[in-house]
Amino acid sequence: MNSRLLMVASALVMGLLGVIASFLPQGIIAHFGFLPEPLGVLLIQVAGALYLGFAVLNWMARGNLIGGIYSRPVALGNFMQFAVVAVVLLKAMIAGLNRIEIVAALVIYSVFAVWFGMVLFTSPIQK
Repeated sequence: MNSRLLMVASALVMGLLGVIASFLPQGIIAHFGFLPEPLGVLLIQVAGALYLGFAVLNWMARGNLIGGIYSRPVALGNFMQFAVVAVVLLKAMIAGLNRIEIVAALVIYSVFAVWFGMVLFTSPIQK
């Protein structure tokens, strides 16, 4: 499995989310109908920094052979992040939060979780 496309795609998605969360936290909070409290703004900016960190990690690792035992920490960290967020989003939907943004995020996170899971638990193909 060619992991280069996966690493580039995940870097771009997380980079976009990171930039938006870092620089527009009040807009995100207002979009979902909440008041931009300082603690909420801070938490969204921290999450944005985490996304940017993962984006840089994935961008820098895009040329590495990933899968099996190769770059296992990178694959495992990404798998955990995408899988846990997908489960949290699914739980939110089950609880009745059925906004289109949540559904779209669940689909995107699920695709990346499965893709990273396949990379993590199969042997890589070197191209």
